[in-house]
Amino acid sequence: MNTYIFSHAHATEIAELAERLLGKGIGQLDPEEIHVLQAIAEHAPTSRDAADMADDSATYGERLADRVAAIGGSWAFIVGFGCVLLFWMLLNTDVLAHWHMAFDPYPYTFLNLMLSMLAAIQAPIIMMSQNRQAAKDRLSASLDYEVNLRAELEIGRLQEMVEQISHRLDRLLPDTAGQQS
Repeated sequence: MNTYIFSHAHATEIAELAERLLGKGIGQLDPEEIHVLQAIAEHAPTSRDAADMADDSATYGERLADRVAAIGGSWAFIVGFGCVLLFWMLLNTDVLAHWHMAFDPYPYTFLNLMLSMLAAIQAPIIMMSQNRQAAKDRLSASLDYEVNLRAELEIGRLQEMVEQISHRLDRLLPDTAGQQS
């Protein structure tokens, strides 16, 4: 059961909307449905930006993980890191080896250790960012559902109004089809 707190008048209006539009009692509603019915009752917009909502609630660590993943997954990083690796190998193979000062000669044991440590640190950070992106996607889907539900309910309400107007017009206007013959 949902634990939303409403004023009595507001709860009554939402309960009536829930029964009339969704055929459910207020205790059977999902949080998205309650939000949509509240927006209808308050004549407020339903749509919200999922990216803004996710960014507003993001911790410093989550934002940092997103930045690391954005940098680590870019072509600039790949090309730059490739150049650093090439420089390292050339430095230790040709330049410093000429004076017998190579600190990491072939097979580049220290370089391999550094690459392993970088991968061990970078992989969980990228996974944190992917988990955060998945949470953003779920939030976006939930907000899309709210907007779609609101549109469907409003269309249903408009259809009811059009039918009521049509019935009123049928009663007010004489049967013109019989008079024209």
